[in-house]
Amino acid sequence: MTLLSLAGVKKSYGDKMVLDDVDLAVAPHDVVCLIGASGSGKSTLLRCVNLLEQVDDGVIEFDGQDITDPRVDPRTVRRRMGMVFQAYNLFPHMSVLRNITLAPQIVHTVGQDESRTRAMELLDRFGLADKADARPDQLSGGQQQRVALARALAARPELLLLDEVTSALDPELVGEMLAVLRDLAAEGTTMLLATHEMGFARDVATSVCFLHEGRILEQGPPSQVLVEPREERTRQFLRRVL
Repeated sequence: MTLLSLAGVKKSYGDKMVLDDVDLAVAPHDVVCLIGASGSGKSTLLRCVNLLEQVDDGVIEFDGQDITDPRVDPRTVRRRMGMVFQAYNLFPHMSVLRNITLAPQIVHTVGQDESRTRAMELLDRFGLADKADARPDQLSGGQQQRVALARALAARPELLLLDEVTSALDPELVGEMLAVLRDLAAEGTTMLLATHEMGFARDVATSVCFLHEGRILEQGPPSQVLVEPREERTRQFLRRVL
């Protein structure tokens, strides 16, 4: 069974081709890591999946539905996905708790008590129960990123999209965030993530995709792509980052 599939997806900005004929399949419980240099198309791919960007050509199917059909309401698709950005994107004027309960209450019509209980369970799990009434600017970067992840998980998404969620963190906080993602992977959470954390990709990913100039140049299990890459450009990239 395939939860998400991309076939022949293309996206350009003016004359610059950002995604060039991308094919990709994600099954339930997969953890698919997108690796590659900055500007290779990883973030754009995630944004196209979440319908924050419109593809120029090709088809994206989610749970058997062509979500690139212009008749599809993006909001109905996003209700079933969670996305975490590298810049957190928390609402600065709201408490941590309100940041997490807002979408479940308004978008998913979850009751106030249930959404609050769910939010507090997530905050407790991520070691942030004592920060429920704090504002985002009172938190460290690592704490804000965990709140952003809790917010995405509060809606119980079928697919979790993560865009370089450790890139803005201090080195000592990266490990904390990766530990949370490892736990989610162990629980069977389906994830598609752009990352520079090769150790995480090696240990947790079910599949690794190396993007170069908008194309998936190589994909396969981490034991192959990260240890015995077939493409010279993959080898060059890994020599630089490892």
